[in-house]
Amino acid sequence: MSLTKRDLVTRISLETGLVQQQVLDVVQKTLDYIAQSVAKGQKVELRNFGVFEVKIRKARVGRNPNSPEKDVPIPQRAVVKFKPGKEMRDEVIKLTPEQVAAANREDAASGGEAESESQPG
Repeated sequence: MSLTKRDLVTRISLETGLVQQQVLDVVQKTLDYIAQSVAKGQKVELRNFGVFEVKIRKARVGRNPNSPEKDVPIPQRAVVKFKPGKEMRDEVIKLTPEQVAAANREDAASGGEAESESQPG
């Protein structure tokens, strides 16, 4: 099952005894600051978690699968990259392909219900 923002809020609220609305406000504000910084091209480094940064993807030539004889120029663009921290990377390396497949099947069986909360403008 996917871990949603709502799941995080509920877990943190239960573990800390804080009211869910307070936890939601802190989690949302944290995510907002991360998104704002990355949108400005700044690197966001969260120790023991990972690094978000903007990289420039080079311009390239693509092909339309419906008419492969035609080249389609794809301009360079900025993309967000995430590099996991050492602790996360070490934990993920321990996963077997079967564990990942089982988690994906469980997610698909639950309908892949991800949250659809709107972001404040």
